[in-house]
Amino acid sequence: MNRRFFSRVIMSLAAALAVVPATGQESGQVLKLTLEDAVRIAISENPTIKVAEQQIELKKISKDEAWQSLLPSADLSGTIQYTVLAAVMKLNDMEFKMGKDNTSTWNGQFQISLPIFAPTVYATMNLTRSDLENAVEQSRSSRLDLVNQVTKAYYQVILAQDSYDVLCKSFEQAQKNFDLVNSMYELGGTSEYDKISAEVQVRSMNPSVIQARNAVSMAKLQLLVLMGISADTEISIEGSLEDYEEQLYVESLDESGYSLDNNTNMRQLELSGTMLNQTLRVQKMNFLPTLALSGSYSFQSMYNEDWNIGNYAWAKSSNVVLSMSVPVFRMGNFTKLRSTRLQISQLAENRDYTERQLGMQVRNYRDNMSANAEQVASNREAIQQAEKGREIASKRYEIGKGTILELNNSEVSLTQAKLTYSQSIYNYLAAKADLDKVLGVDDNLTIDKENK
Repeated sequence: MNRRFFSRVIMSLAAALAVVPATGQESGQVLKLTLEDAVRIAISENPTIKVAEQQIELKKISKDEAWQSLLPSADLSGTIQYTVLAAVMKLNDMEFKMGKDNTSTWNGQFQISLPIFAPTVYATMNLTRSDLENAVEQSRSSRLDLVNQVTKAYYQVILAQDSYDVLCKSFEQAQKNFDLVNSMYELGGTSEYDKISAEVQVRSMNPSVIQARNAVSMAKLQLLVLMGISADTEISIEGSLEDYEEQLYVESLDESGYSLDNNTNMRQLELSGTMLNQTLRVQKMNFLPTLALSGSYSFQSMYNEDWNIGNYAWAKSSNVVLSMSVPVFRMGNFTKLRSTRLQISQLAENRDYTERQLGMQVRNYRDNMSANAEQVASNREAIQQAEKGREIASKRYEIGKGTILELNNSEVSLTQAKLTYSQSIYNYLAAKADLDKVLGVDDNLTIDKENK
């Protein structure tokens, strides 16, 4: 039963870790980490953040492309045509030669075009601005998600270290109990059964200690992966979950309201709604006429029998053209309007559903935080009682009034109380990290920007 409990604790630690390939940075000396350090390094080195920042740059380029459509465009073109045998046109009994044989014709043109009234371009400029804002919010979403993962991974390392320390101390105590029972057995003060039971208790603890040590390594590896640095890097995280107990009580007294105004999903839905409305406006602009101004300057030289360009006779011409295009009927424009309006309706329904889901998540995380805060206080008392019970069981056994079963059970109860205490603090911190992600709390992101 004892081994089953310890194995279940260690397996729960291992199941919380998802090990993936690491990238990144040369290994060096031991890196001491605080939570702020881990978040800062992750935001700086994690590939997903770099990809999100590059996406923002792409949207900035698209925004520039939109307004650059209003700038004048200039083209220079030219052709050289060499006539080997000119065409002949026959009309009744007459023949007309269309040009001269073995001559060259040179043409050149310089043209400038300028859109004067382009409503579709104006609407597209607004759309690209909103698209850029959406890319920035998506980058923020990636950062919030990364901060959440790094924060929980950091606490997971501390939980694994605390569990390992508890099991090591439990193993040491089991060894002390065995030494006590063995010395009493040699003096004839106890039975061989008690000696065997104490020895079995020591041996059964050893696999749990090894698994706990491996869980610490896995937790550190997971944190390194999220930080985007080499898996060979040695890291050191000092402290224990007990250090967060005071913070836990302070936060549990905060009854301020929770708003979804900064939630990244809601923000992205709002931006998506804005973009759809702007897309609808762009499509409506397709029904309006466009006006453009263009000018060209041409030069031409025909029927040149040699290649002495300097002696060619050049004919020059220029013109200015004001053109207007009026769309009369395009069935595809009506179909696009209908499709976009339907997407706007779908987005409104999706937004309401998402808001209800997020509200449920906020309530769930708050309930978990409250429950774990209460459990921490109760588990603290349980540890004190278990320590007192172990001391009593040890004294009773020494004077011959207790049994080896009482001694073993008292140690298991103390170990279980300590592990449950650490787990309840971790559960609170993990729920707090998830709540911060849902609420869009970006204090760590602000700290990172200030450091940069």
